[in-house]
Amino acid sequence: MNKLNQLLGLSMRAGKLISGEELVLRAVRSRSAKLVIMSEDAAKNVEKKVTDKCHTYEIPLLRFGTRTDIGNAIGKGQRVVVALTDQGFAQSIKKLFN
Repeated sequence: MNKLNQLLGLSMRAGKLISGEELVLRAVRSRSAKLVIMSEDAAKNVEKKVTDKCHTYEIPLLRFGTRTDIGNAIGKGQRVVVALTDQGFAQSIKKLFN
């Protein structure tokens, strides 16, 4: 989990991470998102919307931590959903989950 937080923070500083529901959904639709991470305490309507979009556009989706955990990892306030736009960061994070 610590390594995951470091990777999320690094990708944020590198400008390869998008946060916020609307921006993430736009990135999924444009296929610029390589991986979406959603908090486990996301609201049901957000969960359904993001899950359906990721499934439709075949973007991998991971569930991780709380909105506070994700926000802290990227140095922002609470965040429910983030998207990585860099394949390298996305692959590194997926490896941590396997």
